Amino acid sequence: MTAGAVAPDQVTIADPEAAFEATFCPKLGMIGCSLRHEGEELLYQGEGLSAYADKGSTFALPFLHPWANRVSAWAFDLGARRVTLAEDSPIVHRDAATATAIHGLLAASPYWQVIDAGADTLTAELDFGAVPQYVAAFPFPHLVRYTATLAGTSLMVTITVQATADVAVPVSFGFHPYLTLPGSNRRDWWIELPVKSRALLDERMLPTGELLSVAPGELDGPLADRTFDTSFPELNGERPAFVLADARRRLTLTHAAGYPVSQVYAPERSQFICFEPMTAPVNALISGDGLRWVTPGERFTASFAISADKS
Repeated sequence: MTAGAVAPDQVTIADPEAAFEATFCPKLGMIGCSLRHEGEELLYQGEGLSAYADKGSTFALPFLHPWANRVSAWAFDLGARRVTLAEDSPIVHRDAATATAIHGLLAASPYWQVIDAGADTLTAELDFGAVPQYVAAFPFPHLVRYTATLAGTSLMVTITVQATADVAVPVSFGFHPYLTLPGSNRRDWWIELPVKSRALLDERMLPTGELLSVAPGELDGPLADRTFDTSFPELNGERPAFVLADARRRLTLTHAAGYPVSQVYAPERSQFICFEPMTAPVNALISGDGLRWVTPGERFTASFAISADKS
């Protein structure tokens, strides 16, 4: 059975028995538009999909590639190649607060191709090396495969990067899940952060190289008025599980494989919190810290899951 189209270029996968469903828009960067449990939305909608497409507004579940978060320079050597990011490029987002390039090149990308769409699975691919503006900015040809699988009340998202030329590809992608709990206020939300250390940041929100230890459970508790824009380069456990809960529902974001780093983002008065799975620390493309590479012909795979349970 094929997945149901809920709007032009949108595809929904679902488990009807669990009343759990997810919607994606392949032609706008494979963004996860919606995640619903018993009819209630679990991804912050902000100004909606159109605003995300037009101006990159805060919305739902975007994929950040070939880097997540910020990089400290607009031009830099990476391996044997030179990366040059144009500040006026329509595919490069400039963070106004820090004057850094942020969150990669694929926001609202129209180049994803759906490979398979079933009742509970959606697979799409993007040939990065086949898009001249992408490979000009980031000269590492590769293929990206995005697979979303839904079972019960859990959504698993798997990314595979395959090097397609004679050059190794650096791995620094991530996701930005804007999680929310409908019908309750963030002051009453409970969070659990399985983190071992946090990175000290400079005035541009970039890691200084110094870490501060975090005791187990130290940051667990009510979100209340707390704010976060915090890098956690060391996590606890083989499958770290970040939790957001209220009196009605518990959301768990689990780093299933390949994501050793997290950024947590919850600005002042926001009605969302992001537990951001990342394959490398912030600025790893330049610092080299924790940066992994896919050698020619090889693949790298990373997965995370978002699940919903009644409290």
